[in-house]
Amino acid sequence: MLEKVLIANRGEIALRILRACKEMGIKTVAVHSTADRELMHLALADESVCIGPAPSNKSYLHIPAIIAAAEVTGATAIHPGYGFLAENADFAEQVENSGFAFVGPKAETIRLMGDKVSAKAAMIKSGVPVVPGSQGPLPEDEEEALRIAREVGYPVIIKAAGGGGGRGMRVVHHEEDLIKSAKLTRTEAGSAFGNSMVYLEKFLGNPRHVEVQVLSDGQGNAIHLYDRDCSLQRRHQKVIEEAPAPMIDPKARAEVLKRCVDACVEIGYRGAGTFEFLYEDGRFYFIEMNTRVQVEHPVTEMVTGVDIVKEMLSIAAGNKLSIKQEDVKLTGHAIECRINAEDPDTFMPSPGKVKQFHAPGGNGVRVDSHLYSGYTVPPHYDSLIGKLITFGGSREEAMGRMRNALDEIIVDGIKTNVPLHRNLVRDEGFCAGGVNIHYLEKKLGMESH
Repeated sequence: MLEKVLIANRGEIALRILRACKEMGIKTVAVHSTADRELMHLALADESVCIGPAPSNKSYLHIPAIIAAAEVTGATAIHPGYGFLAENADFAEQVENSGFAFVGPKAETIRLMGDKVSAKAAMIKSGVPVVPGSQGPLPEDEEEALRIAREVGYPVIIKAAGGGGGRGMRVVHHEEDLIKSAKLTRTEAGSAFGNSMVYLEKFLGNPRHVEVQVLSDGQGNAIHLYDRDCSLQRRHQKVIEEAPAPMIDPKARAEVLKRCVDACVEIGYRGAGTFEFLYEDGRFYFIEMNTRVQVEHPVTEMVTGVDIVKEMLSIAAGNKLSIKQEDVKLTGHAIECRINAEDPDTFMPSPGKVKQFHAPGGNGVRVDSHLYSGYTVPPHYDSLIGKLITFGGSREEAMGRMRNALDEIIVDGIKTNVPLHRNLVRDEGFCAGGVNIHYLEKKLGMESH
């Protein structure tokens, strides 16, 4: 097993990784910026190292500082969590070249899946269903580009190969706008991502966002942990997630789960990963793969009983998967609400001192948060301050427990999006299940007028 793990992250995910390490008897190193001296996991770690000032580019994104901290403390592995450097192939490469184990995939896998064009090509090869499109970069030859778009059928969407998080995309409804839109997206992509390559896909009007969680040991063994629905989004940021995804065609589900496992073996995937799909009219369409642990991993843990973070640590130590597919049993339903330090109406960040924090409890309630009374939420980072997860024997029971938990939670001193969540878990459409990715934005638009 790994002897000592440096946790190259902050907040709730750093605490989550620390807890898994402690359970496994692994020593921990917490790194932090000067703005994060109050973080809960620092007090619980075996050692802590300040890696720089508040701006993340001078601390959590500063590769030499993180590797130096690992060297100084004698760490044997680095877990990147999510965000920051988690999907940075150069970081993964430098970690391994410096003699540490990287808790995640190999650098070449991160590169392969980080580029949307090569990722799509790898999925086509593995038989994973993809959105119809240019099957590679959109040619600069105008006639050829127009021919491809005609074949796919309008509306189409032009995407930057190096984009993400909802940036570098343009929907085209009419043929006469295609060439101008492609040029604009190329220019924007070049300046925003340092990569002007774009590709074209069929634009799906009202899809759901359904993803498949996988674990693979890079030694030929891979399993799926079923799926999650993450369709309740605002500006491409997930707000509520649930597992399993409700109202999915059983045949389509079985097929896509198998294809994802086969793809992991095909590309030699190592660690935890998530295949993201758009789901419309009973069909799955691959959009991207996240080569890291995800914010919403707890809902999958609740319905499968598998500790995803502990498996990641075990795989990074060179062990084979500890579980086989037939060991994975899907039980009940789980829902997660992302609690952010932000104004529930304007969505503006709301950093500041938490005067009082009370976590909800009861049967089937899990709280993943680094908050405590007296903690000051700094203004420099993502506004996520916790995750509220409820589990029940059915979706209805999980939803009922979530309503209770949201009514119980107290975060006093700063604004949070708890009022929005209280509204959403009583929303008729969401409670019925199976809403599409535009549902929340439409609801917010209606309610703000």
